Amino acid sequence: MNFNELDRKMRRFEQSMDQVIWPELYLVARLDGRNFTKLTKEICEFEVPFDIRFRDAMIGTTRRLMECGFRIVYGYTESDEISLLFHREDNAFGHKSRKINSLMAGEASAYMSLQLGVPACFDCRVVPLPNLECVGDYFVWRQEDAHRNSLNAHCYWMLRGKGMSAPEATRRLAGRSIAWKNELLFAEKINYNGLPDWQKRGVGLYYDTYEKKGYNPVKKQEESTIRRRIEITMSLEMGEAYRKWVCGLAAEA
Repeated sequence: MNFNELDRKMRRFEQSMDQVIWPELYLVARLDGRNFTKLTKEICEFEVPFDIRFRDAMIGTTRRLMECGFRIVYGYTESDEISLLFHREDNAFGHKSRKINSLMAGEASAYMSLQLGVPACFDCRVVPLPNLECVGDYFVWRQEDAHRNSLNAHCYWMLRGKGMSAPEATRRLAGRSIAWKNELLFAEKINYNGLPDWQKRGVGLYYDTYEKKGYNPVKKQEESTIRRRIEITMSLEMGEAYRKWVCGLAAEA
């Protein structure tokens, strides 16, 4: 069997599990850190419940993913996860989920490892969404997850700081309502609503345009051009306002 015949034969096996996402669908990739609890609390010893250094490393990783070759409209990060909304016309690697998952996870893992100076690993999953309404639902869902995790983290670490063990603090919070947890913090003079928005709502990254002035040596005159850059917002809207904003980014792309 010559090489060309062998190549055709083996590529059939290699490509047998390829899944191609329909181009008509909206596409989101979500990445999650693997064993990040150990990474952040034991190896890097970040502050709890939130650490600015870790937040900035996650923002930097999100920015890297938005610039690594895919057309990303919006990047959202909270805790140890990142969600990326693709441009409707992006067709990198033919929309093969295998390529998107492996490349996104690889880029994120490599960049975060360099940021922290220790090995860090992400997994990635592709989330196909049928319409703009589902795009809004997805990001509202992730933001609500950020809010619930943030509230629980502040309560948990407040109880740990008062001397409770990990199992005791977990049992104390199990099944408790959002209102109860807010009251628990308020009793300790912690106003949850007054905490930084990025801790409660996550951080958003999106492209915006700006005017750049320069000098044209050929025409010997000053000229202006329109450029694009990534903007970062630490104070996202919530609920319906957030949904409309994200859907607007998707629709304008």
